[in-house]
Amino acid sequence: MEVEHSQKFARWVAEFSTRARSAGIDEATLHIAFDNVRFVPSAITSDRAQPEFTRHVWDYLDSALSPQRIARGEAKLQQLRSAANVDVDAIAARYGVPAEVLVAIWGIESNYGSFMGDIPTIDALATLGFEGRREEWARGQLLAALKILQNRDIDRAQMIGSWAGAMGQTQFLPSAFLAYAVDADGDGRRDIWGSVPDVMASTANFLARSGWQTSQPWGLEVRLPPGFDYAHADADVRQPSAKWVDEGVQALDGAPLPALADSSILLPAGARGPAFLVGPNFRTILRYNNATSYALAVNLLAQRLAGGPLVQAPWPRDLQLLSRSQLLALQTALNARGFDSGTPDGMVGPATQRGVRQYQRSLGLTADGYPTLDLLQRLQ
Repeated sequence: MEVEHSQKFARWVAEFSTRARSAGIDEATLHIAFDNVRFVPSAITSDRAQPEFTRHVWDYLDSALSPQRIARGEAKLQQLRSAANVDVDAIAARYGVPAEVLVAIWGIESNYGSFMGDIPTIDALATLGFEGRREEWARGQLLAALKILQNRDIDRAQMIGSWAGAMGQTQFLPSAFLAYAVDADGDGRRDIWGSVPDVMASTANFLARSGWQTSQPWGLEVRLPPGFDYAHADADVRQPSAKWVDEGVQALDGAPLPALADSSILLPAGARGPAFLVGPNFRTILRYNNATSYALAVNLLAQRLAGGPLVQAPWPRDLQLLSRSQLLALQTALNARGFDSGTPDGMVGPATQRGVRQYQRSLGLTADGYPTLDLLQRLQ
């Protein structure tokens, strides 16, 4: 069985090589990439894993914003500002992205370059392509990885990263590398594994070309007024911060809200948790990694490295997190009752939040769209 599997994998690699040749990949690169290519079972295991229990946003932030990570980030930022070979403030000025944001992404993605993953990128992507669940995506990323090798930006042995093919100190997928990586140290190679100038400039270029707005804050923690319409706390409800002021939204310290032309209210833990006013730069971080907890972690870490506060309002730590199977049951029950929550998938997205809001409103509850065990029990 193992021999048969190895033969099938070899045939897949040979077939892919034919396609790669027609896309302009030369024989030397194909030999370097595939002569000793390995099937990586752990990549399949990780790709198929759908953990039954996810993490509360506050648990994620407790880890991402630990005192150790903050202290190390402060030290790294100071080191970069005094290093002869890395002018992080010049990079920040060139791309219009604050140095603190670049260091925060660096810290969250690889703990400041201390762990970038240990799986050869070619092996990981060939494995995922062969396995087939995301074959077209993996084929595209593998072809991009071959182009990186052909360009001599990195040797195959040094091209390592995560099981999903994300690479280097700020975890670029190969396609993102081709689009955004920068040779900032002038050595003729774009090296996001070993060159900190290249890491910083590449990350800044990614954000600048993904919509980062210079001199604009990501957002801030706010206080909502009594009687606030929680239906407005929706990513699709975007309006100037002046309109939020008209609705009674205030900064925690009473200062004027920043002038954000296209801002929304974020309630990552529902009405009982902290509230944030977020603007376009928050959404730009979501283009780097489309998870609210991640974007909050990056922006809050950057804010702390710049001398600002972390989250000040308490999290509702007594709330029990719904498992994926419980969320699936909640979505199915909402749909059965006529509260459209989209296709049940066990994950909370905008459709689920809207279905929950409608159900909460029908019960006369605060319609914050946050799924709880109490709501599931009512539905059942």
